[in-house]
Amino acid sequence: MNKNVGNIDKWARIAGGALLIILAITSTIGAWGYLGLIPLLTGTLNYCPAYSLLGIKTCELKSE
Repeated sequence: MNKNVGNIDKWARIAGGALLIILAITSTIGAWGYLGLIPLLTGTLNYCPAYSLLGIKTCELKSE
């Protein structure tokens, strides 16, 4: 797995995923809020399978 999620994208995914999970735990939203696990995991792993399929990379390019 190559890294394809950049820093801003990473932190947005982690924050959004955590928010959805917290809202689901507190019954503010329905059980669908547990889908926040997906962006939480993709942000934590710096890898998004959908980005790989679409050829998208938001991470910085390393200069040689």
